[in-house]
Amino acid sequence: MDKRETRSPAARLKAQLAALRTLVTHAKKTSPYYRDLLKDVKPAKLTSLAALAKLPVTRKSDLAPRQKAKPPLGGLQAGKRSDVAHYFQSPGPLYEAYPHPTTKAKDPFRFSRAIWAAGCRPGDLVHNAFSYHMTPAGRLTEGSAHAIGCPVFPAGTGNTEQQLDAIAQLQPRVYTGTPSFLKILLEKGRELGKPAASLKKGLVGAEALPPSLRAELKALGVDVLQSYGTADLGLVAYESTALEGMILDEDVIVEIVRPGTGDPVTPGEVGEVVVTVLSGNAVYPMIRFATGDLSAVLSGSSPCGRTNTRIKGWMGRADQTTKVKGMFVTPGQIAQIVARHPEIARARLEVSSENNLDAMTLKIESTKATAAAVAETLQSVCKLRGKVEVVALGSLPNDGKVIADLRTYQ
Repeated sequence: MDKRETRSPAARLKAQLAALRTLVTHAKKTSPYYRDLLKDVKPAKLTSLAALAKLPVTRKSDLAPRQKAKPPLGGLQAGKRSDVAHYFQSPGPLYEAYPHPTTKAKDPFRFSRAIWAAGCRPGDLVHNAFSYHMTPAGRLTEGSAHAIGCPVFPAGTGNTEQQLDAIAQLQPRVYTGTPSFLKILLEKGRELGKPAASLKKGLVGAEALPPSLRAELKALGVDVLQSYGTADLGLVAYESTALEGMILDEDVIVEIVRPGTGDPVTPGEVGEVVVTVLSGNAVYPMIRFATGDLSAVLSGSSPCGRTNTRIKGWMGRADQTTKVKGMFVTPGQIAQIVARHPEIARARLEVSSENNLDAMTLKIESTKATAAAVAETLQSVCKLRGKVEVVALGSLPNDGKVIADLRTYQ
């Protein structure tokens, strides 16, 4: 922990509001989107959270059409292209920009706070199994590990046996990646006589971590904590060893609002997570960014000694978008699949979990479509494999759902 994590709530709020005024001034000056959106906002008057709540919301669901209409980033990018170190692509597709890690912004992704809370210390080798291909998770996590003073093995996803060989040779102590892939690594290692015994600590994310899976990973030798973040925002919140909710990052303001509005709900009520990032990523400002995720604020502060607000963690989606194996799958993607196969009358994607591993089945009403052809399109559009089941016309539920998440977490 550092002094920022243990300061008084009053001191934190004062510092955050000062940073908010600086952020809005910067965004209005350098971002065409915010120059227009906040044209009537006077930064000097942002002296309370109530004043922040009056600013307009930017919705994640609106970014893809905005970016398509006005490349590259829909006018949200601030500053010059030479200020950007990486552009990333996330499912949607959505694109994000991140700056060069410099002394001024040593850790623009801010995951170092979560990695430290999970038990990582300077000099620990981090086995990073987040993807490095186009999507940002690998780079974001790597940069944060470097900020702590840790070397990183950029494992990415897949190639399980090669990863086990690398673990045996390099002896990493810390794992970062999805919890489901960590389980695959540990179980495969035991099966092949290549146990990943050096791994002791882990920071996992991008998918749910039910208590049963956390217990399985502990039994396999790795204590894991989880983080909550997005490609657009970087870190939002993280667990500590107290395991009582998720503590907000020091560089964000999180509001819980009534879905579809920008109005804050009462404390403890479930609502949509809206995030303002106060520092770190000056080239892609995020002010009142509505994530589409659901959560709620927990009362009090963590027994671990950190004094920031806690949230319950990810509690589902305000819309039908869902995460499968760490990747967002959207109703729009299902519509793309149907459009490519006119012989499909209706479609419904069912997401399930077997032995704590995500699976998806696309059920289609059709008399002509072949499951194999549609499965190829499913993988092409969603970048994930799934089963396709052809069902009788009129047999799918008439409940308006394009995506049905059938997973339960115990």
